[in-house]
Amino acid sequence: MTTSPLHDWNLTPAEAIALQRRLAGRVEREDRLAEVRHVAGVDIGFEEAGAITRAAVVVLGLPRGDGGEWGLVEQAVHREPTRMPYVPGLLSFREVPAALSAFAKLATRPQLVMVDGQGIAHPRRLGVASHLGLWLDLPTIGVAKSRLCGTHTEPGPERGDWVPLRDGDEVIGAVLRSRARVKPVFVSPGHRISLPSALDWVIRCLGRTKLPEPTRLADRLASRRGQ
Repeated sequence: MTTSPLHDWNLTPAEAIALQRRLAGRVEREDRLAEVRHVAGVDIGFEEAGAITRAAVVVLGLPRGDGGEWGLVEQAVHREPTRMPYVPGLLSFREVPAALSAFAKLATRPQLVMVDGQGIAHPRRLGVASHLGLWLDLPTIGVAKSRLCGTHTEPGPERGDWVPLRDGDEVIGAVLRSRARVKPVFVSPGHRISLPSALDWVIRCLGRTKLPEPTRLADRLASRRGQ
């Protein structure tokens, strides 16, 4: 699948922050999804002490009937030299270029993308999932293992319990107990999807672990070595 260029990647941190503020205004927080038949999961790993970025994308087919399992349709891995050192809040400039190259290897265009990272739950409302969604022009959801910003109470102990993640008066995501009595995940809309729909899809994609199947499989693929 191909994408249209959104901007140049050769930016200083100050230029990247200014760009984030501009792009955040283009993020759509309401549902604009086609019929979902394929869901992609994205995760990024690093090799050679961070010198190489390894992007992994998996595409899963929607299960048929209640209780059906997600089927792996295809997967892709792309490695490239890491473009930007780690700068808090600018992770997308470090990770998205490699992710886009991994998506370019796919024959299947998914209708929904889940990203291991933040969506709008970001100080400038443009986390990895939102930034990637703008590039791909696809609905995206951020599913992060830790909080970047915002405050919340503790969700209930059972699977499916959740509480809002707030930054002041603004709700920027949800803290979801995706598996009973384990640490929650942080779900936030990335692009072209509302928070209720993002939560619904994450819960729908849960398997036996705390991560939804698309990002769980992408995480496993991104962390492999020698493949």
